[in-house]
Amino acid sequence: MDTPIKVAIFGGTGQTGSLIVDGLLASSTNFEIFNMTRESSFHSASNEKLRARGVNVIKADTKGAIQDLVELLQGIDIVIAALHFNALLDQVTLARAAKEAGVGRFVPCNFGTPGIRGINLTNDLKLDVLDEILTLHLPYTVIDVGWWSQEALSAAPLPSGRTSHWFLERMRIIPGDGNIKCAFTSTADIGPYIARVLADPRTLNQKILCYTDVLTYNEVVDIIEEESGEKTQKIYKSTEKIFEDLAAGKAALEANPGDWEAKFKVIMNQYYNSYGLRGDNTPQIAKYLGYLDFQELYPDVKGETMRMVVQNIMQEGLKANSGIIH
Repeated sequence: MDTPIKVAIFGGTGQTGSLIVDGLLASSTNFEIFNMTRESSFHSASNEKLRARGVNVIKADTKGAIQDLVELLQGIDIVIAALHFNALLDQVTLARAAKEAGVGRFVPCNFGTPGIRGINLTNDLKLDVLDEILTLHLPYTVIDVGWWSQEALSAAPLPSGRTSHWFLERMRIIPGDGNIKCAFTSTADIGPYIARVLADPRTLNQKILCYTDVLTYNEVVDIIEEESGEKTQKIYKSTEKIFEDLAAGKAALEANPGDWEAKFKVIMNQYYNSYGLRGDNTPQIAKYLGYLDFQELYPDVKGETMRMVVQNIMQEGLKANSGIIH
């Protein structure tokens, strides 16, 4: 067997981190995985499940002494940060420790939509982290995956309820006129795509946009209606309303920086502006920003299309509620 690639992931039991771990474990590449977890979570049920699957679980604290992190990262080939929004800047210490430990590749916590500085608070923080990585001359790979296909279904919930188990009220709108293209990746493909990227030496010191579909929101709704045979109600959010809500959120946040609801309002409307109005979340804009295109790198890879996602989610909904009439 080939010498394993040792991967330390911070946040391997989280929403995105667990998808990445799944992809690494399923990969034909020999990855040896270390989930770096807080002491308080060391014996959690989630970590016990990882142990049962062959993942090494290690106590680590991104807010602790940097030298402790350096020692933990000795011999690690790849560090992946899959952290909560509130912990994004913890990556600065993590990157410095990775540099001192001689880590061969640092994967910052991007895994979202590409964009420029000044449009989206979340993206600004991610770019701050990338600045630190570049300052350190730390080998890296930035991986973005566009918008989750499953979340797009919330724009047009089915009257029958067959997609209700994936419904998110905050995503119940279509930004602008719904005619801006957007890159989508199914949650089922995030891990496998990332595993493929990390096994490829061509992606070192590069930014990659992974995606399966490029669709407008109106096209997404058309697919939902075609596959379900149901008519949905479209709720469009105008440019004016997006910026009105964005300004209100910023004002509330300025008055109370600890107001999480206001912060969330700002972040979501910034996303609506970025991917729904400006069209930042497309392969074309990503290339302009210096990204490599996943589909061009790996033309053999066929992911779960939006149509397949809709079909699968409807089947899940039927199983979850056999009383649904359709």
